[in-house]
Amino acid sequence: MKKWIALLGIGLLLAVGCTKQQAKQAGEGATMGAVVGAVGGLVTGLVFGGNPIESAAAGAVFGASTGATAGAISGAQQESAQKEQQRAKGEEFRKKFGDDAYNGAVALAQCKHEVALANAAIVSKDADKDKALAGLWLEVLSHADNKQEEQARALFPAVVEKDPEVKTEVQAEEKMRRALQKLMEIRAENGLPQVCGQ
Repeated sequence: MKKWIALLGIGLLLAVGCTKQQAKQAGEGATMGAVVGAVGGLVTGLVFGGNPIESAAAGAVFGASTGATAGAISGAQQESAQKEQQRAKGEEFRKKFGDDAYNGAVALAQCKHEVALANAAIVSKDADKDKALAGLWLEVLSHADNKQEEQARALFPAVVEKDPEVKTEVQAEEKMRRALQKLMEIRAENGLPQVCGQ
């Protein structure tokens, strides 16, 4: 009988351990999905114009589209709904710009600049001008975020040529700075280091 109780206890401990690990992984996956959604929104805003900061935040806004009124659900449920909305935004980004752009956004959010640059280089050569511009902006942001600002600025002539909203390299610099600030905010909002290497 004692053996049976001991085995049952060990089984329960293992089950609880697995459950905690699975919950942790699910939480990390949800966070990363939300981060990628926000970064994807940021890049989408850079490509299609308007305010890229508002575009990045749009998926995080909990509004009427969720079918619930403010205060009608608990904070945890609201946060879960926001993360789900952000994950959906990430999938929209993947459908619009492809796997390479999506993987580049994931890598950029995680400070994996070499991976982000490799993916961005592929996307920037795409025949679709919107995809190519998304790849170009991912390249610019990856260099700048990795403290390689000269390499980022070397891409500004291409940005001026391909981005209809950017007429000068000064405007490219301003757009890059706003996007970098938002990228840091996205990381901070999701419990990641704002600045890579910290």
